[in-house]
Amino acid sequence: MKTPISKKRVLLAVCGGIAAYKSAELVRLLRKQEVEVRVVMTRSAQEFVGALTFQALSGNPVHTELLDADEENAMGHINLARWADVMVIAPATANTIAKCTHGLADDLVTALALTATCPIYMAPAMNQAMWHKAVTQDNIRKLQAYGIHFIGPNAGDQACGETGYGRMAEPAEICQQLLTESKVNILHGLKVLISAGPTREYIDPVRYISNRSSGKMGYALARAALQAGAQVSLVSGPVNLATPAGLDMIAVETAAQMYDAVLAKAENVDIYIGAAAVADYSPMTVEKDKTKKQAEQTSLMLHKTKDILVDVARLDNSPFTVGFAAETRNLETYAREKLQNKKLDMIAANLVGQEQGGFDSEQNALEVFWDNGRKSLAMTDKFHLAEQLIDLIAQSFNEKNRI
Repeated sequence: MKTPISKKRVLLAVCGGIAAYKSAELVRLLRKQEVEVRVVMTRSAQEFVGALTFQALSGNPVHTELLDADEENAMGHINLARWADVMVIAPATANTIAKCTHGLADDLVTALALTATCPIYMAPAMNQAMWHKAVTQDNIRKLQAYGIHFIGPNAGDQACGETGYGRMAEPAEICQQLLTESKVNILHGLKVLISAGPTREYIDPVRYISNRSSGKMGYALARAALQAGAQVSLVSGPVNLATPAGLDMIAVETAAQMYDAVLAKAENVDIYIGAAAVADYSPMTVEKDKTKKQAEQTSLMLHKTKDILVDVARLDNSPFTVGFAAETRNLETYAREKLQNKKLDMIAANLVGQEQGGFDSEQNALEVFWDNGRKSLAMTDKFHLAEQLIDLIAQSFNEKNRI
């Protein structure tokens, strides 16, 4: 169940960017819900919106300095961090995100982010090119692994005249997320097993068959499940991603290894989410030495790999089983066939080979199907998408088990 934070205390940190004007509306919306708000601002934020605006809206003095002589112990950041039930940084600039990633604390906002023990949310706002930079996305993933929650950004027109992801989420959207605390208990006490990434099917010591899966969706689901209170095991193929803290990690390479790792744990978990892109076929034989290029044409004999989803769903004590379907056409038809034929509880399907979303992308969209049910999850960043899917899985699991 969602826990209202009405009448609790929100610490809003405002960073420098044109989106700072939206933060004033966020204060107004939170106060309308009887939430007590205190505001801290970076120096650059004050160049966009004056501190007096936030003081008038919040009814509290605005804090701007790391060392405040007016505080009894001159440690304002410690006192504010202890006061807050939840902290939100909005807008969160690329600079602040980078500093928080590396534990810097050279201004009041970053010192608070490092000091606070309450849940921390960030609402990014930046130019679309800055958002898509690999270093920014790497910083986001690291902060998510540290437990930071992200709201947005959204896509649309930007103040610079460009269009794309990087617009700060609207104040009403941020307010709604803050008014229902992170779903920390929806999977409390449950064991969740997730498979992620590609597999590699070796032809010889240097060549293998694989696919374009980056593992980003599976890893986002692992973080979201941890956030929801689950005990998480992650079986992962080869990826270039940081392992989220707090889970049981099993690294594999081949489809056979992934099958063995998943089936070894599946009977002892409550939920299995098969987000991995497991190879459908594997070479009949693996050559001991590198195969030399000789004939103009050659053939490769393949055999079908074991179907992990099917065999998990067939277990006597099978977990709630969620499959994934990546399709290039006829999305609903193929997804529903897979749902029925493999006797799954739920399937999440997405189109690949499109301009947005899918393989290698930081964003995705899903069509989720279950018996007599369907929900469309719109294009957004994969962690936000994972949070939404975990919500759906928790609801369906509870209905099936009458919790």
